[in-house]
Amino acid sequence: MENTENIKKIAIVGPESTGKSTIAAQLAAHYNTVWVPEYAREYCSKLTEPCTWQDEINMFRGQLDLENQLLGSANKLLICDTTFITVKIWSDYMFGKAPEEVLYELPRHPYDFYLLMDIDLPWMDDPLRDFPHLREYFMDVWHKELRELNASYVVVSGSSDTRVNNAIAAVDKYLHC
Repeated sequence: MENTENIKKIAIVGPESTGKSTIAAQLAAHYNTVWVPEYAREYCSKLTEPCTWQDEINMFRGQLDLENQLLGSANKLLICDTTFITVKIWSDYMFGKAPEEVLYELPRHPYDFYLLMDIDLPWMDDPLRDFPHLREYFMDVWHKELRELNASYVVVSGSSDTRVNNAIAAVDKYLHC
């Protein structure tokens, strides 16, 4: 077990249908470590009504808990398939504001490096995806949110092998700078 203070947290973020989960799994395999799945995906798959304010708070807490559970199993890197910034982005869009506890925690829970997945992949229909027509809007929102956090990030583009190779190259560059 790694000393968790030395673990670098790599966040895979971006709009819907940009390959975040695929890249997270591929990076974890490449770097022989664990990855934190997107808590909201499983949570939302069990909802029978539209997502509420309380659901957003539950997803925020669930994502943090899952990340904390897996941190001790990480091998130098913890790959995070999205982060709770998604709760802020969705809450801002759906409710006009984000939960205070999310806003409070954002600057206190940084990630070392972010890979922002580009919207250059074709849209893949999924019952948990809602906004194929707003991909550019949400890409702009992600840039804004990451800049506001002073986050170190790069945009990862390309399809299939090119995309994962670009992600690996970006992480390698980050780790060796």
